[in-house]
Amino acid sequence: MVVAMMPGMRGVNPRQMKQAMKRMGITTEDISGVEEVVIRTKDKEYVIKDAAVTIMEVQGQKTFQIIGEPTISARTASPTVKSGEQQVPEEDIELVMSQTGAGRDQAAKALKESGGQPAEAILKIMSS
Repeated sequence: MVVAMMPGMRGVNPRQMKQAMKRMGITTEDISGVEEVVIRTKDKEYVIKDAAVTIMEVQGQKTFQIIGEPTISARTASPTVKSGEQQVPEEDIELVMSQTGAGRDQAAKALKESGGQPAEAILKIMSS
């Protein structure tokens, strides 16, 4: 409920609150069926299962309100595949594969030859 979000509006019923917000150009929408919300920072991951999510839009800006109990865990580095001396991130290999239709070995080799640059690897495979 949005009642507590507006200072000075205590005692106003939810219907009146919704009308006041509409006059101010504020819209809210509840998202149903949310299974989980994941927030990733550089070193942590917050996973909120069965979250209640509301979107509030004010003057074109969307704000998401998430209600639920998070499970917080440390983030680990993404898996890498050793390609000779160079470490090639798994997601780069998958990106090259999805963009070119190449196999894993061909994508890893192209990434190694292009200094780990996915765009160059894609171009290398496409021009072969």
